[in-house]
Amino acid sequence: MALLKYLPQELIRKKRDGKTLTNSEIEFIVNGMTDMSFTDSQLAAFAMAVYLNGLNMEERVCLTLNMMNSGDVLSWNDLNLNGPVVDKHSTGGVGDKVSLMLAPIVAACGGYVPMISGRGLGHTGGTLDKLESIPGYNAMPDYDLFRQTVKTVGCAIIGQTSRLAPADQRFYSIRDITATIESVGMITASILSKKLASGLDALIMDVKTGNGAFCATYEMAQEVAKSIATVASNAGVPTRCLITDMNQVLGTTVGNSVEMHECIEFLTNPSKADKRLLKITLDLAAHMLEISGITTDLKSGFAKAEKALADGSAAEVFEMMVSTLGGPNDLITSPHKHLSATSISKPIVAEKSGVISSMDVREIGLSMVAIKAGRVKSTDPIDHSVGLTEFVQVGDPILKGDTIAIAHVRSNSDYKMLQKRLSKSVVIDETAPESPLTYEILSN
Repeated sequence: MALLKYLPQELIRKKRDGKTLTNSEIEFIVNGMTDMSFTDSQLAAFAMAVYLNGLNMEERVCLTLNMMNSGDVLSWNDLNLNGPVVDKHSTGGVGDKVSLMLAPIVAACGGYVPMISGRGLGHTGGTLDKLESIPGYNAMPDYDLFRQTVKTVGCAIIGQTSRLAPADQRFYSIRDITATIESVGMITASILSKKLASGLDALIMDVKTGNGAFCATYEMAQEVAKSIATVASNAGVPTRCLITDMNQVLGTTVGNSVEMHECIEFLTNPSKADKRLLKITLDLAAHMLEISGITTDLKSGFAKAEKALADGSAAEVFEMMVSTLGGPNDLITSPHKHLSATSISKPIVAEKSGVISSMDVREIGLSMVAIKAGRVKSTDPIDHSVGLTEFVQVGDPILKGDTIAIAHVRSNSDYKMLQKRLSKSVVIDETAPESPLTYEILSN
């Protein structure tokens, strides 16, 4: 039996005592995640030691690169793409379906977007769950189909395979059950190990902050954004982070099939799109186009993205991506034929008159989990059909008895539960505060 280069317990002890780990030591730990030479209990202890004592920037870069290299690292050089490979990642929220429109818009502008997305967990929705409401859509294609879709269509939105950053997959599952998720250093490495393994030329991060976001405080959002921008840039991928608002539902729908409907309506009839959803999508597109060199500045990037949306080319890309990955070829023209719906649709009504002044977005997300639009554990099944549509926005005037949202549910008991929870979650007052969309932009 070969001698171990280090003893796992000694490395755990070192981090427990607040000392800095060397590159060689972090490499050994990540190898232990992958080859199972570190037990679950040892990784749990290591995660808690990092949670309590943190990682400096050099440690974060090293952890990120080693987890990235724990599995396949994609390269696009052999495909002779005639544009940059660029992606966007969001830290998640309620009603955040931006990726579904953003990837096709950027692809229609000449970028290549290999987007590895996740499922919803807790109160936040997942891009993959929304896509899997499309019958036949293959969210886990083999690498050849994934790469060919990116080359021929310009974008492909899929899930993380077991070959991509497997160390992170194991480590995250352990962090998830040991109360060690909220560590900026480990969050940075987890996000970037997957993104950098996708072979990107540039990356845009959408770091959400507010009562519906993972980064509930602005200070945490800033810390996460600075860490991601610094580590990714030090790893050789130019990265820019936008800190954006998640103090209200993004768009007018929450759920899976219902969000797909909003996405299709957005792509085919952008003039009727929710204004905040339209603005954040085009802003992120502009940043992706500018950072990747497709345009020389943000203004021309915004105009180019706006044109791709308005002339229908982004909708064509979306339709082609769906059909190439196994979905129907007429989803854009006949969404109701393919996206499942519930038998009960009833309005949630306002109990007083005034103005929508604020929302408890996390509570709204949790109410969706309660009707199985989301999940508590990663293995939980979800109901793609249920959800909310026509959701009010902060600043909207409302009269008693007016609709806050339309509930699409399986039972009258679920409807009554939503009426009770949403009437408390959506606050009606005499005035509403100004609600900024983007707070800050950071790069390194």
